[in-house]
Amino acid sequence: MRSLARRLLPRPGPLGAVRLVLGVLALTRLARAARVRPPLRAAATEPGRTTAAAADALDDHRPSISVVVPARDEAARIGPLLAALCDAPGVSEVLVVDDESTDDTVVVAAAAGAVVVPGTPLPHGWAGKAWALQQGVRAARGEWVVTLDADTRPDPSLPAALVERAVADGLQFVSVGGSFECPTSGAAWIHPAMLTTLVYRFGPPGALGDTAPDRQLANGQCTAFPRVPFLRAGGMQPVAGEVVEDVALARHLAQRGWRVAMLDGSEVLTTAMYPDGPSTFRGWARSLALPGVEPRPRQLLDLATVLVAQVLPLPRLLARRADVVDLVLLAARLGTLAGTARSYRRRSAAYWASPLADPIAAAALVRGIVSPRQPWRGRDYATPPSRSAPRSGS
Repeated sequence: MRSLARRLLPRPGPLGAVRLVLGVLALTRLARAARVRPPLRAAATEPGRTTAAAADALDDHRPSISVVVPARDEAARIGPLLAALCDAPGVSEVLVVDDESTDDTVVVAAAAGAVVVPGTPLPHGWAGKAWALQQGVRAARGEWVVTLDADTRPDPSLPAALVERAVADGLQFVSVGGSFECPTSGAAWIHPAMLTTLVYRFGPPGALGDTAPDRQLANGQCTAFPRVPFLRAGGMQPVAGEVVEDVALARHLAQRGWRVAMLDGSEVLTTAMYPDGPSTFRGWARSLALPGVEPRPRQLLDLATVLVAQVLPLPRLLARRADVVDLVLLAARLGTLAGTARSYRRRSAAYWASPLADPIAAAALVRGIVSPRQPWRGRDYATPPSRSAPRSGS
């Protein structure tokens, strides 16, 4: 027994100390799951009432809502989103910004009843999504704007519920982390491992407590904010050329004193993800390291934390080199697997085996650090304009 206890003790020395420090750092972040904001749910509901009836019963002074959808060659995917929102309660208009599509995106959007905003060519220094959003927000008329990606599948009550929560909680910029549909075993195996690296680096979405502006996270698949104050703050211009414009925007607004939060919306928002394992890797590798937003030293520190706390405990156990630090971290990893389960509507065996894909997730982090401005949707990311440049279109 004493021999076993000695084997489980961490070995003394610098490496053991580093493992202990990084393990404690990861556990501290994971522990934030004990205090999180309530998840976003369908808009106010009394027993026996439909969503539309419940929405009609809300205060007559509720803010008007414009939904803005940036779309580039999304004819095959945008239909379900528009079907859910074009007559959604509380939504006064749905605007689809056509980002120079070469397919029938415009035809599909118009047929569904959306207002089509013809996108103009990219100005120098802008990334496609940021420019599309800027045009859509300027064209909108609602007091609040809810943005949604074309591949999302929202509950019709999502916009009203999201704005209602933001107003009630005094939040000025809110994003929503939804659930994911992974159509193949490869995608279902890799995707959860990628998602879990965010929890190890930043804690769970919706965690209560003070978060420094430069550690804010956001999910650009769904955001909400008051339109006029947003445009007065520069709109998308301060993050015009960023690869991860959603996180950059949340941090920019937080630094300006805005109240920023990310909510768990797994019950009201689903996103159709990449079709297979390789495309999942490429898609996540583009943004997972938060290139252009996280400084290189912190990227490396977070990578080391992921390696020590998420990736290595299981291989060390299988190699019979595990100590008590590994056992604690392995238990925590199993806990995160249970914690992220609500983010996946269909949990196959591939999901429960996703810890075996942790080394692939770490490789995606490395790729994002080494190649921070990878092309996307046929476009290269140019050097972003200066954050102090004159604001355009506000």
